[in-house]
Amino acid sequence: RILRAVTADLQRELDAKRLEFEELDLPRFQTGFPPQHLILTLLGEFWAGRTEPLPSAALVELLGEFEVNSAGARAAMARLARRGNLEVLRQGRTTSYRLAPRLAELMPYAPLHTQGFAQSRTDWDGRWTLVAFSSREESPVARARLKVSLKMLRFGALHDGLWVSPYPPTEQLQLSLAEDLNFNCTIIVGEEVLDGVSPVTAWDTKTLRAVYDDFLATFSPVREQMHAGRLSGTEALVAHIQVTYRWFVLATTDPDLPAQLLPADWPRNDAHRLFADLIHGLRPAAERRVATIITRYTRAY
Repeated sequence: RILRAVTADLQRELDAKRLEFEELDLPRFQTGFPPQHLILTLLGEFWAGRTEPLPSAALVELLGEFEVNSAGARAAMARLARRGNLEVLRQGRTTSYRLAPRLAELMPYAPLHTQGFAQSRTDWDGRWTLVAFSSREESPVARARLKVSLKMLRFGALHDGLWVSPYPPTEQLQLSLAEDLNFNCTIIVGEEVLDGVSPVTAWDTKTLRAVYDDFLATFSPVREQMHAGRLSGTEALVAHIQVTYRWFVLATTDPDLPAQLLPADWPRNDAHRLFADLIHGLRPAAERRVATIITRYTRAY
C-alpha cells in the first residue's frame, strides 16, 4: 500500500509537470501577457481549490484590470473552454466558468515544480546524467512525448537521441521512461571528459540571460513603487499576476543549472529575490482587489 501511495504521488507530480509543458493543450507560452494565460494564472492564484463557478462577467471585469476588452476576454474564455481547460455552466442568461476537473486536480501539484526553482545550488559533484534512446518503431507522437518528459525533468538535448542533465537520475525519470514502450532507453552517469564539447551547450544560455535581464528591467521599478506605497489595488493585482506568470515561464524553461556551470554574474539569484519580494509584498492588495470585483457577481469568494 505504501509503495502504491508513493508511486501515485510521483505520478501526480509528473502529471503536474506535464501540465506546465502543455500536455493538457494549454495555450503556448508567450513573452507578453496573453489573456488565456492571465485567466489561468488568476484562477490558479485566487480560485485554487474552489469548485464554485465564476460568472463570465466577473472574469471579464478582472481581465479589464489588464486592459483586455470585453470581446477579447470572452474570446479567451471560449478558447480555453474549447481546449478543455474550462467548463462552461449556464443558468438562465448567466454563463459561468470553472477549471475543468483534470486541470483543477493537478493545479495544487504544479507549484511543487516552481517553488523549489532558483534556489542556490552549489553542491554539484561534477557528474552528469545522460539518457540515450532509440525508437523501436517510428512514432513522431511518442518521440515528442518523450522529449516533453525529458524537458520537464530539466534535461537538454546534446543530440536528437542523447539528452543530458547535471543532476542524478530520479524515480520520476525512471517512471517517465518506463511509461513509453516505443523506445529503448539507457541511463548513463559519469563525469565530463576534459577538452570535449561541454554539455552546457545543450542549453541556450545566451537567450536565457536575455530573458532574465528583461525580467529584472520590467519588474525592478515595480518593486520601488511598491515599497514607496505608490501602487493602487489595480496596479498591485496586475503586477502580481504578471510577475507570477513570467516567473512560471522561467521556472519551466530554465534548466536550473548548478552555479558552478554558470558565469559569476548570472542574474537568476537577483531575479529570484525580486520575484519573492513582489509576490509577498503585492499579494494582500491584489487579494483585496480580486475580492472587491468578484463579490459584485457572487458570494462564493
